Amino acid sequence: MSDLFNVSAAPHKRSPITTKTIMQDVIIALIPASLFAIFNFGLRALLVILATVLASCITEYLYCRLMKKPVNPWDYSDVLTGLLLALNLPVSIPIWMAVLGGVFAILIVKMLYGGIGQNFMNPALAARVFLLISFPSRMSTFVLNQVSSPGIKDYLRDGVLVLDGVSGATPLGQLKSGETVDLLKMFVGHIGGTIGETSALALIIGAAYLVYRKVISLRIPLTYIVSFAVFALIFGGHGFDMNFLLGQVLGGGLILGAFFMATDYVTSPTTEKGQILFGVFLGVLTGLFRFVGSGVEGVSYAIIIGNLIVPLIDKVTRPRAFGKERVKDGK
Repeated sequence: MSDLFNVSAAPHKRSPITTKTIMQDVIIALIPASLFAIFNFGLRALLVILATVLASCITEYLYCRLMKKPVNPWDYSDVLTGLLLALNLPVSIPIWMAVLGGVFAILIVKMLYGGIGQNFMNPALAARVFLLISFPSRMSTFVLNQVSSPGIKDYLRDGVLVLDGVSGATPLGQLKSGETVDLLKMFVGHIGGTIGETSALALIIGAAYLVYRKVISLRIPLTYIVSFAVFALIFGGHGFDMNFLLGQVLGGGLILGAFFMATDYVTSPTTEKGQILFGVFLGVLTGLFRFVGSGVEGVSYAIIIGNLIVPLIDKVTRPRAFGKERVKDGK
């Protein structure tokens, strides 16, 4: 019996990379943007982050208990969903809306479709779009940051925590109206916007960490950004105006979406050709939303629409088995 070999099913080599380690790395990569958001907008930003994270975690826990499914609180996927959602929200959003977004992301988009790995679109972005459709005015009101407006402060009004500050147009709104923008402020983050999109520098630092850890490749993000930039040059209506072009790239949720949400393993293509095609599709669609549509943003809509066609992209770009010919005329 000692001479017999025990043969088990593949894989025969275990990888130290797990769902837990991947989620941890993405959360770590978002720390610079989260810390800058708290510095930029004050403790109100921290309150929104805590609200969405706790809502996501509690919703997943309660669902698993009620459905008698195993509870796995240590894969951090619920924490990441809540954090990404918070970074896509304006700091002035009522806390109950942030909580509603966290519940929607986990319950409707993730758990009802089978849990982690089964969702057909990014839960955080789906929740953001849900809130945009349900509460457009609240989701489109952006408060200028504390650095540029020192008078902003959190305080209680009639027992409700509110944000007292000055609302204003985001850089994308200024570009839409034909104004120029301060690119240095946009790169550092001294601008208005959603909690996590203001500082391109903080997001790039986090993205560099993900690339170093080999959690993501640059295939989707770079294809996405370059495709959008080319679209902006051709159809943006400003030609080679670098202030307009760089403002469009640095502004809004393009960098946050390209590096942290378009690269989601579950909702992005698995093949290299598919990832390139996916990035081009996102770039063109974002350009259409920004330059043809009435709004100034479009990253969230572009990515969740892109998520819906990922199965088709995978089918078209899936490598053929060796020696197998393509199907012709249905035969």
